[in-house]
Amino acid sequence: MDVTIVAGLILLISFVVLLVIGVPISVSIGIAATLSAFVLVPWDIAVFTAAQKLTSGIDSFALLAIPFFILAGSIMNNGGIALRLINLAKLISGRLPGSLAQTTVVGNLFFGSVSGSGVAAAATIGGIMHPLQKKEGYDPALSATVNIASSPTGLLIPPSNAFIVYALVSGSASISALFMAGVIPGILMGLTVMIVTHFLFHRQNLPSHERLSWTQVGKILIQSIPSLLLIVVVIGGISFGVFTATEGAAVAVLYSLILSLIYRSIHWEHIPKILKETVVLSSIVLFLIGASSILSWVMAFTGLPSLISEGMLGMTDNPFIILLIMIMILLLVGTVLDMTPAILIFTPMFLPIANGLGVDPVHFGIILVFALCIGIMTPPVGSCLFVGCSVANVRIEQVFRPLSRMVVALVITLLLVAYIPEISLTLPRWFGFL
Repeated sequence: MDVTIVAGLILLISFVVLLVIGVPISVSIGIAATLSAFVLVPWDIAVFTAAQKLTSGIDSFALLAIPFFILAGSIMNNGGIALRLINLAKLISGRLPGSLAQTTVVGNLFFGSVSGSGVAAAATIGGIMHPLQKKEGYDPALSATVNIASSPTGLLIPPSNAFIVYALVSGSASISALFMAGVIPGILMGLTVMIVTHFLFHRQNLPSHERLSWTQVGKILIQSIPSLLLIVVVIGGISFGVFTATEGAAVAVLYSLILSLIYRSIHWEHIPKILKETVVLSSIVLFLIGASSILSWVMAFTGLPSLISEGMLGMTDNPFIILLIMIMILLLVGTVLDMTPAILIFTPMFLPIANGLGVDPVHFGIILVFALCIGIMTPPVGSCLFVGCSVANVRIEQVFRPLSRMVVALVITLLLVAYIPEISLTLPRWFGFL
């Protein structure tokens, strides 16, 4: 049997077995990749190279943006910024049917974009909104569904750690271009959830909210604008070359800390807890990237991406069908893998195929992240699904039916984004990134 096939089988089988027995995914990737390397080179060279790749994989200045953005998000979670964004969301969606559920969608879109975390959005916005919805008679399962489906929307709107990881792996897509490309698809994702939410709640006899006075509107806007300016400052600075993505992440930390201190919602005694959260999350992500560097080396050595590309192109020469196959695989992968490992594993496999089809690397990055956003809200491993159900105190089976409607609608939106490239590429072109 060909050595490449043997190495590929060892990689796949060992990875699956390790996951099944409960080994953390980053460790599973590193061990599986190293075991498959034993078939390719002597064991001592395999171990030495794996250790080298583990460290060199995270030896990148651009990767400093990830812990900085995680720190900024942790400060926001504890700094009272979420409540001000929720008040703005109420102002936007307060007169719609199921207004509190619609507020959850808009709140997740805002907070997810400034925090860069779908899980943080599901926990923070859901934690604030669920008691309010329960008090006004909202169905807990439907409320949880809306929170789960809308929490990943912010991952498409900058700043997003997913785009930073993809840019590093792809080697051909700039972070600035990806940030700008994600804006319209992210808004479309949010609007899709809002439309389905309308149909879920429009027949329920829920209380409507009073129209706010101009004084109240002005107060809400004044309180929320500083929080929203974080996006403008960071993304504007990166887009116009004032600072790099890493420097922009540091600016986000400083801005969110100053804002939280001004709001007096964070105190110096909270800092150790925030730093501990940041260190733990950053360590998990960076170790995962390092382990995936071992996997990338093994895959490049064996030529597995080329074999997969040739196999898919051999099935059909229709670019629409090939792209559809990749999307379906990513949707399935997203149900069992978290976003960062999925990006690290499947970008080297699918990006060469997408390039062969004439798909822009930036456009493919949006497709990849959008598909994986849907994955993290679906069982069995969807992180936003578990957090959303936990916050609302409902079982997964209670949200399965309404969530399936959300997923169908979001897949349709994903296909529109995939087959109409200008949805993603218009803004990067306007700003001169393409």
